[in-house]
Amino acid sequence: MKLSPMDQAIVVAFLASVVIVGSLAARRAGRSTADFVLSGRSMPWWLLGVSMVAYTFTCDTPNLVTDNMRTSRVAGHWAW
Repeated sequence: MKLSPMDQAIVVAFLASVVIVGSLAARRAGRSTADFVLSGRSMPWWLLGVSMVAYTFTCDTPNLVTDNMRTSRVAGHWAW
């Protein structure tokens, strides 16, 4: 598979944004254990929201939902 220059730029921009956000969070995490876990309780709302969405769309959640719907139909999804 060959990626176009636009695809490569998107991948590079995504990776750069991950590194930037990670380095900013790492600065806050270095103060204490509480700062590492809670980030000093000072994370912006949008970053917390993006984190929640990323957690929701991990590779195991869609598989679990698909299996619940396949085996138990809609009733299986209400197990959440």
